[in-house]
Amino acid sequence: MNRVDWTHNAELKEEKEEILTKAREVIHNWGLKMPEGITLVLDFGLGDFYKWGLVEFWVANEENEGYCGKFLFLFPNQTCPAHHHKFKHETFFVVKGKAGMKINDEEKILGEGDSLPMSQGTVHSFWALEGPALLLEVSKPCIPKDSIFVDERIGVL
Repeated sequence: MNRVDWTHNAELKEEKEEILTKAREVIHNWGLKMPEGITLVLDFGLGDFYKWGLVEFWVANEENEGYCGKFLFLFPNQTCPAHHHKFKHETFFVVKGKAGMKINDEEKILGEGDSLPMSQGTVHSFWALEGPALLLEVSKPCIPKDSIFVDERIGVL
């Protein structure tokens, strides 16, 4: 799997290893292990990782074959900001914890074992509730300029 280069401005650099250590410790305590390979620590350029951010553990991003799989780890009360995709359809599955999902103007609470499909063009955000959360995202491939954020400071990734 090739390095993801279009997320460069949204990634943390200096605190990355410290944050990954904390995330991996929680995941280890759950009895799980994340895949080796691409790992992104995203604060979306907002400078407040524990409020606006997440850690992504990529399993696959197979553009030619038409699929992507990655684990999304959120610390307590951490939010992935509102965005939509022109190309990517995705389905979220809650592996551990509890997550809030805002879809357009509707909020849902998802617990372990719950899944939620997300169509292209649907504005959505999600956050960890009552502790850390781990979601599995299964989707069409992640491609540059397909994540369009509502917050103009983030823009398009």
